[in-house]
Amino acid sequence: MTKILLKRAYAAPSAEDGYRILVDRLWPRGQSKAVLQLDHWAKGIAPSTELRKGWDHDPARFDEFAQHYRTELNQNPAVDDFLELLSQHQVVTFVYGAKDEQTNHAVVLRDYLLDQLSAP
Repeated sequence: MTKILLKRAYAAPSAEDGYRILVDRLWPRGQSKAVLQLDHWAKGIAPSTELRKGWDHDPARFDEFAQHYRTELNQNPAVDDFLELLSQHQVVTFVYGAKDEQTNHAVVLRDYLLDQLSAP
């Protein structure tokens, strides 16, 4: 089974990261391709612009945001291809730009995909 790690775009890449995927719709401010050392940019799997702006990273509304994001993922045709990509790697690191390491879309995405990967 694929191990999914999470790392801020502003933290240095490391060998333990495995396959690095940017999971933001927007490029992280002030970061270059060389610094990020990405293997893939999955902007099609990130929350919609409307959902992201509506949430505005308010921790008090995180549960509501997570529920809406899961609904988006359930309807997103890119999820199947993304799951196939994940299955090709033992370790994957989702790279994201959010400041809050506990309440961000990468946490929701990781948990959602792990549920999908473990489903019968």
